[in-house]
Amino acid sequence: MASRVVPVILLALLAILHGQLWFGRGSISEVNRLQQKLEAQNTLNAQAKNVNDQLSAEVRDLKEGLDMVEERARFELGMVKANEIFVHISSK
Repeated sequence: MASRVVPVILLALLAILHGQLWFGRGSISEVNRLQQKLEAQNTLNAQAKNVNDQLSAEVRDLKEGLDMVEERARFELGMVKANEIFVHISSK
């Protein structure tokens, strides 16, 4: 009788472990589902990174563009900011 109990217990444990492998937490199907979810999230992250890079480039262009506009306005039109003093030196 004792010689039959040990194999039955081992088979029961094997069945439980097999059940966990196929149906429980961390099962093969759940791992596959999580891998697909991870791939989808990585795709979304890559798209968001591209959008962020484009927006950063636009902001940089706008900042540099405004600096160029300000520089031109200063030299060609004599623009003066608040709390600045405009001094014009004649070359004659």
